[in-house]
Amino acid sequence: MPPKTSDLCDACAEAQVCLLPLRGYGLRRAFAGSIRTIRCFEDIALMRDLLGQPGHGQVLVIDGGGSLAHALFGDIMAEKAARNGWAGLVIHGAIRDCVEIDAIDIGVKALGTVPRRGGRGSGGEVDVPVSFGGVTFTPGLRLVADEDGVIVLPPGLTEADIDVADALAATAAYTSDAPKT
Repeated sequence: MPPKTSDLCDACAEAQVCLLPLRGYGLRRAFAGSIRTIRCFEDIALMRDLLGQPGHGQVLVIDGGGSLAHALFGDIMAEKAARNGWAGLVIHGAIRDCVEIDAIDIGVKALGTVPRRGGRGSGGEVDVPVSFGGVTFTPGLRLVADEDGVIVLPPGLTEADIDVADALAATAAYTSDAPKT
């Protein structure tokens, strides 16, 4: 399990924090991996193709423009993503089949749910920087997600490179009831 996003933020001021109220789905409530991206609007074709490839523990970030009219992800794609080794997905849009997804070994963050599925064939872009929630998600950078949120680490860093021990000690001292001298 990766270090907590809160501890990573305390230890690394350069971590970008997604400011959207993303909800968590799937059995993996905490996940991390290198970023792959898709920019599309209410269309599942590129996502379906990419999740059919080996994921190698990566995280797919989908910028669906924040649309809640059509789901960009559902239970069949969740099973495919888990089977192909993806760590998780962060979706700037909606998903569906949330009860089934909650039983699958995948991590998902999305704005919410809607029963209507997305279309196929209107295009989009793969592996381009996408921005939402105050964060630019750049392919290849490291993303860490848990129940507290989603963060992107600075270029060249992984969560293993960040020493959270000093940040944990500082937090403990800050919240201690001991009198300050």
